[in-house]
Amino acid sequence: MATPSMTLFHSPLSPFVRKVLVVLHETGQIDRVALQSVNVSPVSPDADLNQGNPAGKLPALRLDDGSVLHDSRVIVDFLDHQHVGMPLIPREGSARWRRLTLASLADAIMDAAVLTRYETFLRPPEKRWDEWVEAQSEKIRRGLADLEDNHHAEIASGFDAAAIGLACALGYIDLRMPDFGWRERQPKLAAWYAEVSQRDSMKATAPA
Repeated sequence: MATPSMTLFHSPLSPFVRKVLVVLHETGQIDRVALQSVNVSPVSPDADLNQGNPAGKLPALRLDDGSVLHDSRVIVDFLDHQHVGMPLIPREGSARWRRLTLASLADAIMDAAVLTRYETFLRPPEKRWDEWVEAQSEKIRRGLADLEDNHHAEIASGFDAAAIGLACALGYIDLRMPDFGWRERQPKLAAWYAEVSQRDSMKATAPA
């Protein structure tokens, strides 16, 4: 086995990290990357993570030349240019912007779920803002409803960057918001997710 040439700053329960790991598995690049675990929150930065990544974004990918890519969307696009299989993001034209927009919606759902976790778990109870939490939940519900009603066929057409992002978002909701009840409202997405959850890449990256 070759020595990994890149380092992925890694928090095993982050859905954004999981998205990158799924891409690495799907594109056959997982052996190129060493995982470096970090434990960060908005109020507890990590000095090593911040090197070359001053905002402390997670995930971050340190390349073999020492430069650092951060933000999962940037890392996924980079990795998509490093393999010889079918692109996970179309290279050009309207299809590219369409898939990137769907991927952005999946990221927005993921982000709202993470922010809900921060507010309900990390913030002291006396400082929690219930209306803000509800607003994040509504973002998730609107996003999932739109994907169910208008984009299910596109999402189900291939396990690309948009589909991977959505699968990781749904996995995180199940992990951190188990009573959210999205399956009852989005049965087509539920059936799709049940299928893609059985992919080797999803099984290998499932939160322990």
